[in-house]
Amino acid sequence: MLISLFTRRAVASGLAVVLGGTSVSTAYAADPPLTLETAVQEGMAQAPALMAHHEHVASMHEEAARAGRLPDPTLDFGTQFLPIDGPGAFSVRSDPMTMRVIGFTQALPSRAARSADREAAEAEIKAADAEGTDIIQSIQERIADAWIDLWAAQQKRALLSELRTENALAVQIAQARLKGGGGSATDALAARAEAAALDNRLEAADADIAVAQAGLQRWLGYTATDLGDAPDFGHLPVTPDHLDQAIDQQAPMQVWEAREQVAQAALDRARASKHPDWSVSFLYGQRAGPLSDMVMLQFGVTLPLFTRNRQDRAISAKEEQWEAAQDNHEDARREQRALVARTVASWQGWAGQIQRYQDTLLPLDRDRTKTALAAYRGGAALQPWLDARRDEIELRMTYVDALTARARLWASLAYLLPTSEAMP
Repeated sequence: MLISLFTRRAVASGLAVVLGGTSVSTAYAADPPLTLETAVQEGMAQAPALMAHHEHVASMHEEAARAGRLPDPTLDFGTQFLPIDGPGAFSVRSDPMTMRVIGFTQALPSRAARSADREAAEAEIKAADAEGTDIIQSIQERIADAWIDLWAAQQKRALLSELRTENALAVQIAQARLKGGGGSATDALAARAEAAALDNRLEAADADIAVAQAGLQRWLGYTATDLGDAPDFGHLPVTPDHLDQAIDQQAPMQVWEAREQVAQAALDRARASKHPDWSVSFLYGQRAGPLSDMVMLQFGVTLPLFTRNRQDRAISAKEEQWEAAQDNHEDARREQRALVARTVASWQGWAGQIQRYQDTLLPLDRDRTKTALAAYRGGAALQPWLDARRDEIELRMTYVDALTARARLWASLAYLLPTSEAMP
């Protein structure tokens, strides 16, 4: 069965407050064991990448608020019909036709163009939201992997620690047999060497735990020491059949529909370029002398007359891009379905192996080691116990590697669907 770790985390953090030269220290109570779900929740609450994405989406909403609006009007002012030669050159009063003018011009893009701009802005926001879903899934999986790394390192440490007592017993038996004349110095040295080798493995395991703690601290902001019980990595929060049916709802796939919408919006914008744009200008002219002032109201319209090599070319290009987005979406869908199927098959494949470790291989190796040590105590050779002990250590480490591999596969599947649909 899975190994449960009962060491409790007692992280006491002190808060020093210095007032008037007096230091006051407050100690906090020990934190509860850190479960995988809690680690993911805490890490998500302070993930800088997720915060940056939220800020990016907020900026896009600000940009979208001005999409499709009329451009700013243009202020027009100056002098018209100013003479540049003769006696009255450059004088605004020498010629009755000269006048000072002021007015404005307002461009009026077509309704289709403005609508296309709004649709494009909305599509970009949807694409950003879909990318956010993918970012969330990636961060959740990375935090889960960091927790699993620490959990696996502690599992290895616990499995190795269980063997120290037996190693010490083997050293005692070897020394007793040597003193009693029934053993050899070689066996005594070999037993001590085996105990020292186990100590080396334990120190390496401690180093692995420290490395894993640093990896998890990257997400939590503090060092986790006491982990809670692991989830049942043999059962997914959603069934494999549901994962296969919900391919398009999975986090890596949601961005593709949004990309199609962006391509569609770009196509609509290109089609809108065939609609004429308008402009309106108003000018007020002030003339010198007794002549009356004048006003001018003028309208302009673009003339998309040569669309074959202009607008039609742009429309054809955007249509190709839209079709390419659809084809890429289908290709990504097939790749995601194959990836999920491979991952599920690998995850399911560990079930029988892990069960065999638990039910057969580990108990047999344990019995073999105990039997060899009992035989050595009864006068047999030490080498069978040394061989059995080394095999048992390697088998235990391989067993934890199998647990870790299955746990990582579980994490890659458990967070594929949005949090509202699947929670570990």
